[in-house]
Amino acid sequence: MNSAEPARQGSLRERNLALVARQVIDAAEPLSRADLAAMTGMTRATVSTLVDQLVAAGILTELAPVARSGPGRPAVPLAPAARTIVGLGLEVNVDYLGVRLIDLTGAVVDEIVLAENLRGSPATATLARLGQLTRDIITRAESRDMRVAGAHLALPGLVDTGSGVLRIAPNLGWSGIEPLPLLGLPDGLPTAVGNEAKLAALAQLWGCPAARRTSRTFLYVSGDVGVGAAIVIDGELFGGGHGWSGELGHVTVDPSGPACRCGANGCLERYAGKEVLVDGVGLDIDVPGDVLADRLGAEDDAARAAVDTAGTALGQAMANAVNLLDIDRVLLGGVYTGLVPRLRPAIIAQLESRVLAAPWAPVWIDPAPVADHAALTGGAVTVLRAVVDNPMPWTARQARTVPV
Repeated sequence: MNSAEPARQGSLRERNLALVARQVIDAAEPLSRADLAAMTGMTRATVSTLVDQLVAAGILTELAPVARSGPGRPAVPLAPAARTIVGLGLEVNVDYLGVRLIDLTGAVVDEIVLAENLRGSPATATLARLGQLTRDIITRAESRDMRVAGAHLALPGLVDTGSGVLRIAPNLGWSGIEPLPLLGLPDGLPTAVGNEAKLAALAQLWGCPAARRTSRTFLYVSGDVGVGAAIVIDGELFGGGHGWSGELGHVTVDPSGPACRCGANGCLERYAGKEVLVDGVGLDIDVPGDVLADRLGAEDDAARAAVDTAGTALGQAMANAVNLLDIDRVLLGGVYTGLVPRLRPAIIAQLESRVLAAPWAPVWIDPAPVADHAALTGGAVTVLRAVVDNPMPWTARQARTVPV
């Protein structure tokens, strides 16, 4: 069914509430009730009733009326509500752990990001610390009358989303753990866990203003100590049979290449990961991304060699993905975001020589719109997207609080 077409059977009110909420949340500019009626085909009276319920629930808000040029009452624009319902993104990565609280407007309301080396850290203690940081943020949010809709944890490894088990995170040295119980979050708070690259990819869909969302079909590739990737097709994340798709960092570039932490040889991350980039220019692994980008942008042999090696390896791996998936846009995130102009020539050279359809369908290489700890944003907006896609419980909850 077309997303701009009203439901005509089944749970009509529930589906139409979600339809109106999505139209407003995803609009590049504020919409009025009349706009919504025209877009959805619903009557103005029906739209007005649904909007009133979403406003009362704290999902939408009314802006200042806009005077009309002709007769009639001023139009009242609608927008996502700020600082009412909020979502939590959590992450443990190789060199930081963090918590980010985001509201329905996409604004970061609160966050804590601690930079530290977590390679080989004990999973139980590390996740317990993250849980304490999260509880502190929840307490602050609730003291300001915000309602926390849930939390989504991002981890850099293979996550079995059905069971919630982290199968393996090679760069952390973790395997076979159930991370969510170790957080110790409040009972009743909806929680989930996912792969950090996949959540970062979802941040590109929902975590930036609608006007900056460049595509609904793309390959997202993120560089850190490892190289993560995610496949998004027509606005939907492609997870594969087990939810483990996108492990581009472990695509083989050279079978006789250096050993990888995963146990194989010659993986992409051994040619294009952050460790290789910083080693190539004599920097420490903990160097900030902007400092690394500045150093790799220098016109010297070491910087050129590091970027050319990484770009060539990335292009080889991406060419395999493009030939298989027929995707014509790649978004580069993580440490790659600030390196796109330097990486692009080597990547494009490989794509042009290795992608069969390259003469007729060029592949665009762009920086990811959401770059700063994108998995934190992706986790939070995934929580909020569930609210937008099913606002009925929030309107019902509001109705129960109104005295009769």
